[in-house]
Amino acid sequence: MKRAILPGGVVVVILLLAVLAPWLGLPDPVRQDVAHRLTGPITGHLLGRDEFGRDVLSRLIWGARTSLVVAFASAAIAGVLGTILGLIGGWFRGIGAMLAVRSMDVVLCFPPILLALLIVTLLGPGAGTLIMMLSLLFLPGFARVTYAEVLSARRHEYVEAVRALGATSPRILARTILPNVAGPVLVQLSLAVAAAVALESGLSFLGLGVVPPAPSWGLMIRGARATMEQAPLLLLWPCAALTVTILAMNLLCDAVRDAADPRGHPAAARPRVIDRLLPGLAPPANPDLVLEMQGLTVEIATPRGPIRPVRDVSLGVRAGETLAIVGESGSGKSITATAIMGLLPAAAQPVAGHIWFAERDLLILPEPALRKLRGGAMAMVFQDPMSSLNPVLRIGEQIGEAIRAHTPALGAAARRTRARSLLQRVGIADPDQRLTAYPHEMSGGMRQRVMIAMALANSPRLIIADEPTTALDVTVQAQILDLLADLKRDTGTAMIFISHSLGVVGEIADRVAVMYAGHIVEQGPAAAVFAKPLHPYTKALLDAAPDSDAMPTGIPGIVPSPHHLPAGCSFAPRCARAIDACAATAPPLEPATPDRLVRCLRWASA
Repeated sequence: MKRAILPGGVVVVILLLAVLAPWLGLPDPVRQDVAHRLTGPITGHLLGRDEFGRDVLSRLIWGARTSLVVAFASAAIAGVLGTILGLIGGWFRGIGAMLAVRSMDVVLCFPPILLALLIVTLLGPGAGTLIMMLSLLFLPGFARVTYAEVLSARRHEYVEAVRALGATSPRILARTILPNVAGPVLVQLSLAVAAAVALESGLSFLGLGVVPPAPSWGLMIRGARATMEQAPLLLLWPCAALTVTILAMNLLCDAVRDAADPRGHPAAARPRVIDRLLPGLAPPANPDLVLEMQGLTVEIATPRGPIRPVRDVSLGVRAGETLAIVGESGSGKSITATAIMGLLPAAAQPVAGHIWFAERDLLILPEPALRKLRGGAMAMVFQDPMSSLNPVLRIGEQIGEAIRAHTPALGAAARRTRARSLLQRVGIADPDQRLTAYPHEMSGGMRQRVMIAMALANSPRLIIADEPTTALDVTVQAQILDLLADLKRDTGTAMIFISHSLGVVGEIADRVAVMYAGHIVEQGPAAAVFAKPLHPYTKALLDAAPDSDAMPTGIPGIVPSPHHLPAGCSFAPRCARAIDACAATAPPLEPATPDRLVRCLRWASA
């Protein structure tokens, strides 16, 4: 919240001046002295007098009082009414939604200026009319935000639990739903106040707001326009006050949004507070590991409620080591990788855990710091090189762009030389010609080599390869695996290799982490896991891999939906060795041997 200190201080000062205006000993803001009109700054009138001889400083401060009263009153009225309408529509839906939310579409059909003209014509100009009109303009925003939040919150288990206890709808809305939707509503309120200040001044300037001679920034700008050649400062003061106020409020709104909106950066905020108030509570990174993940949990907001495709995942990788993460589609492998890179989609947020890299927790790093790591100390090779490479840029330009992002001082000739050596390093023949080629002019295997070259462009300490051989034929796949193994051996780079195939993993991995339904179910040295799998799911994956000596055996059933995970072991419904305890008890990830971890109640009988 450091970013809120300066704009928050400015807003507080403006509010204090407006509230204390009657006690500051200022001249009467509406008293005219035509004989001294348009005089400059003098003793007792620090900013001079306006076109009617009124004190400019007094009108500025009293004008702030008028603008802020209109802004806060209209935003508060719209916030209360809109929140009530959104709660009713989101909870009762059907007719409730039609009456409470869809009726707001009628308001949105009117252009604001035409609506202002209509209301002023019917009720006459004035601050009261302005408050009513702005309240009506802001009402749909509050209703829609609350409606959407209630639709999401009503699906949560804690709401169902309160309903099961027999609580009435008003009590559930007031005690359970409202506290959980308050964050976005507060954000909407702060934005409405900032917008109302600007709208009040604009409408007063047009003669649709505050009635003269009452002080208002919009009226001051309107009056100064006619005398701007004789006294240009009269136009400067209200414009400056309006600009500073709106800018400070907008910056404060951004800070409030980041702090109050639970979908902003929840995982980043909590560890910061914990680390500052309780230092040492979060375990530090292991210096022997290039990357260490501790208890990572990722939550995704969906229309049917939040899901957690990655749950309590812990793993680590050392320099010169390849850790393979394997599992069926939907097991959480790729989400784990994108969480490391800080590339999760907006709907997905880390809600627990730590990811230590270079003695820093990636989950609490700001975006600029993460951007410096991506493509530099950390790099990623994606599954489909054709969609990862820009089809309208030549290969040399794309590799050069990756280099320039982290070494901007390097000249074009030096970047081309490095790009050429990178292509040679990944085994591409005739690199000079390939630098001028477009992605579609290269084969799938060569495009993947280009992606690897881009990943190596800035000598990373960690490479994440997300199923880099899936779209390639067997021969090219073997070449890419050999290339990755050679690069790891030559550079000492740590590598996380993601795959759904244990057969592919066996050719490159030093250690294996098997994922299922968001959990790590087994982890250990690759040779030991392949020789004697401890978890039934690991054995099923090995049996499903093509083998020259035996027919592959399919795994019955499917990976459970994140919305309907079993109460006990996630693999129990598909496991031939499951017993009643497996369906009732979720097993922990426990050590089976000094270097093996397994999540199974019956691993000892494997």
